[in-house]
Amino acid sequence: MTIAYIAARWSDYGAAAVAAGATLSGLVFVAVSINLSRILGHPSLPARAWQTLGLLMTPLIVGFFLLIPGQSRTVLAWELIVSAVLLVTGRVAINRRAIRSEKDTPLPLVGRLAGLVSALLPALVSYACLAVAGATLLAQGGGGLYWLVPSVLVAIFFGLINAWTLLVDVPR
Repeated sequence: MTIAYIAARWSDYGAAAVAAGATLSGLVFVAVSINLSRILGHPSLPARAWQTLGLLMTPLIVGFFLLIPGQSRTVLAWELIVSAVLLVTGRVAINRRAIRSEKDTPLPLVGRLAGLVSALLPALVSYACLAVAGATLLAQGGGGLYWLVPSVLVAIFFGLINAWTLLVDVPR
């Protein structure tokens, strides 16, 4: 069996993922705290803050599951799959409840679809990779835990972009 299917060999990656996710989640909390009145004053920004925290939960979840000592491959696989489903469900619910600003100009259908895709796509890619990691771990073929790498990297990259927006762009 290769390293892709042995969770115990991924504990260092899990520790790094937890550290990155926790640090960036803290940055989002600081950004929201500093700019709370401005964020609350714009109808779409509170949802963006929640979406960012949801995205940054991916490295935390991945890392915590990888750090559970002695857990079976099957249990880890199902934890990853169920987490992906719950994260997608939460992201879609938050996105549906996000309110557009009165200042935003009404967009044609193509513009609304493009906005929806850009808001959801990074998270859906990250969560899909998480689910694929679980499924291929169960199947013991197809990449296994290596699918966690793009899941975590996409979450961190787009979490950073959103954190920057909440911290720097909102005050402008």
